[in-house]
Amino acid sequence: MRPPEPPRLSVVSTHMKPLFALTAIAACALLLGACATLQTGPVGNPAVPEPAQSVDLNAYLGRWYEIGRYEAGFQRGCEGVTADYSLREDGLIGVVNTCRQDSLDGEVRSVTGKAKVVDGSGNAKLKVSFFGPFYFGNYWILDHAEDYSWSIVGEGSGRYLWLLSRTPQPSEQVRDQIMTRARELGYDLSILRPTQQPSDG
Repeated sequence: MRPPEPPRLSVVSTHMKPLFALTAIAACALLLGACATLQTGPVGNPAVPEPAQSVDLNAYLGRWYEIGRYEAGFQRGCEGVTADYSLREDGLIGVVNTCRQDSLDGEVRSVTGKAKVVDGSGNAKLKVSFFGPFYFGNYWILDHAEDYSWSIVGEGSGRYLWLLSRTPQPSEQVRDQIMTRARELGYDLSILRPTQQPSDG
């Protein structure tokens, strides 16, 4: 699922005064990693570590379900959050973030962007854009399961955190793995906001 400061692929992904501010807020909504520079939440990790391992982007592509996050204004009220990543013809990564407003039956909100890999990051750091050529959103894949069944995403400020799963209702064992690893990475989970997801199937 803004998503600060969401090899085998050459990667780049998809989707002041008052008027520009409104445009920025609209485009940032639902973007995992896209607007990390809008630091509105508390710092839940004062010393965010570098990503623990490299990322196979081919394995990372596809749909992810958000099971928890640090709440931020651009994502407020979002339930049923998903993030879809695909390889574009130009070598960038296409990004589509979707949620339902206030409940699983709420209005569908969606935003499309693109992302590119940060050189030397082992594919674990992306820059995300929802504004043409401007890449200002930081998306760090801090760790992931060996089989890519879960992923922990953040950025350098420690104000943003997304816990992602390949299924909307991961088992308790998988949830425990994600939570334990997030704590090990230094995140305060007392401010984690669980995300509602539909039942499997």
